[in-house]
Amino acid sequence: MTEETQEPRAVIHHRRRWSSVWLVPLLALVVAGGLVWKHYAGRGPIAYVRFETAESIEAGTTEVRCRSVRVGVIERVDLSDDLQSVVAEVRMDPNSEYLLRQGTRFWVVKPRVSGASISGLSTIVSGAYLELEPGETKMSVHHFDGLEEPPVTAASVPGLRLTLVADDAGSLAAGSPIYYRGFEVGRVERRTLDIENRRIRFDIFIEEEFSGLVRQGTCFWNTSGIDVEAGADGFKVSTPSLQAMLSGGAVFSVPKGGTAGDPVHDGAAFELFPDEEAARRSVFTPDHRILLFFDQSVRGLSPGAPVEFRGIPLGRVIEISFKHSPPNDSRVPVVIEIDSETLGKAVEDITDPSAALAECVRRGLRAKLSTGSLLTGALYVDLDFVPGAEPAELAQLGEFEVIPTESSGLAQLQDKLNAILAKIEALPLDETLNKFGNAADEITITVKDVRSTLTEAEGALAEAKKLLARDETQNLTAELEATLKEVRGSVSSLGPQGAMQGDLARTLDELRAALRSFKVLSDSIEEKPNSLLFGREGSGDPKPRAKR
Repeated sequence: MTEETQEPRAVIHHRRRWSSVWLVPLLALVVAGGLVWKHYAGRGPIAYVRFETAESIEAGTTEVRCRSVRVGVIERVDLSDDLQSVVAEVRMDPNSEYLLRQGTRFWVVKPRVSGASISGLSTIVSGAYLELEPGETKMSVHHFDGLEEPPVTAASVPGLRLTLVADDAGSLAAGSPIYYRGFEVGRVERRTLDIENRRIRFDIFIEEEFSGLVRQGTCFWNTSGIDVEAGADGFKVSTPSLQAMLSGGAVFSVPKGGTAGDPVHDGAAFELFPDEEAARRSVFTPDHRILLFFDQSVRGLSPGAPVEFRGIPLGRVIEISFKHSPPNDSRVPVVIEIDSETLGKAVEDITDPSAALAECVRRGLRAKLSTGSLLTGALYVDLDFVPGAEPAELAQLGEFEVIPTESSGLAQLQDKLNAILAKIEALPLDETLNKFGNAADEITITVKDVRSTLTEAEGALAEAKKLLARDETQNLTAELEATLKEVRGSVSSLGPQGAMQGDLARTLDELRAALRSFKVLSDSIEEKPNSLLFGREGSGDPKPRAKR
């Protein structure tokens, strides 16, 4: 076998040489990757904040600040899925991620003008921004509901936070001040409507240095606007400060007669009364509910009217309703509540306070209606001892005690006035007025006649003045004196010594003689009618006639 000899062959390797030119793009790629990584690694987290509208918010422009320090920016603003709000994507700075936690609040800072304050004026130049207030917990959260109105007080500010509940909001709103004896110690932070209970809720803040003034017996009342009240005490006008009139306000204090109690803590709820008088009535603690029956009109008496004993307040009127009236009883029932302990202190020698009311009734305590103000006509219940009152006892009707009543002096006066008016109505006023009318017409005519007469008299007087002023009239006096002398001479002849008097006397004597002769003649004719024809029988011895 022949061995074949193989010749070795050279193995050729083609060596590829590396070019340094490729280092440039490789380095560029590494740098770009590093920048991209740094960009995404250096970006902070995203927070989603929901608002009702996107007013004053611009993507990529509106900053997010915390205490005026930039901590992020709004990247995007979109409509929500239900189209009822907007969602703003907030890109936080990497070192600000810890601010996104439970309790954090967002709101838009922009120019705002309200009755309580003016804020956000600096944003007129710099533009609106999103303010962030971090929460107090450490739990991380990325979805938030933004506030439509900025909070009045930051959550980090120490103080006392309470809740007030009222039936009517009035003019009290967010930012309204809270006063204590006229000094501002807090403010209203938020006002909401409790739909379930149909009431208004106010979240208020009291500064820490004044938080000790709020106790369990404290009462809050509204002091907004000008309060004008007309009651049994007349007209009351309450005017708060100018700020409270513009923005509303509330006052708190422990009313007179109340007990302060222990301090309160955050979250405590208080009733907000409409005025100071309502707050004072709330601390009144009655021990007796009494039913009164009045046989007169109670017009002017209203629930809340005071009950007094000789000017000392004892209680108030609770209700006026016929539902407490017994059958066939037309009297008006009035329910009152009083503090009998005060009545017991006002009456001497009553040792048992529990029996003070019954003892006072036995001694003549009666209830009557009195006028508190003549301007308003408001009435109040006056308890007092009536001298000579009929004996009575404190009665019981259902759950109420019954105190006897007396007609007030005003009712008695009204009865007398009604009787007088009835008599006046019975008078024939129409006939009398008609007569007065006729008399007035006659007087008018008479006055016209008198005026015309006066006019004529004035004319006559003027003529007399003219007559007296003439020269002929000036000589009339001398002529009158001469005439009077002649009249006196004529009258003197008629006197007892005058010639006329003697002639008259003789004439009368002759007249008497003629009358006697005539009488003789008539008697003769009566006795012997024919004597006119035959003559009278003469006597046997006629007497001759005497010579003339």
